[in-house]
Amino acid sequence: MILKEFAKYLQQYNQEIIENKTTSTKLLCQWIRDIIHRHPKTNVEKIIHCELMLAENSYGEFVIMGKSDSGRILMNTLNNFALSYENYIMSRWLEDKKPHHFKNYADDKN
Repeated sequence: MILKEFAKYLQQYNQEIIENKTTSTKLLCQWIRDIIHRHPKTNVEKIIHCELMLAENSYGEFVIMGKSDSGRILMNTLNNFALSYENYIMSRWLEDKKPHHFKNYADDKN
């Protein structure tokens, strides 16, 4: 159920991932930060509040950690899903590409 909600969130940013404007792991962090900063309404948000912790400093740097073993497993699973989703999107994008679609930088240097 949590992966399904995160997948819906990621789908909104497919084009940005393809254009290399963002990564799925950055989107994961953004998604979790948004959920933790608001009052939980859904079961997914309640689980994230119970299982994950956000530590932030005054410079805007942060770390997301599991509060327990199950929270660490959840965070690891979400991270692995984010990475596999990005690989999936990029492989779909590459399906119809041919070698001549890519500029050969080695030829430019000669």
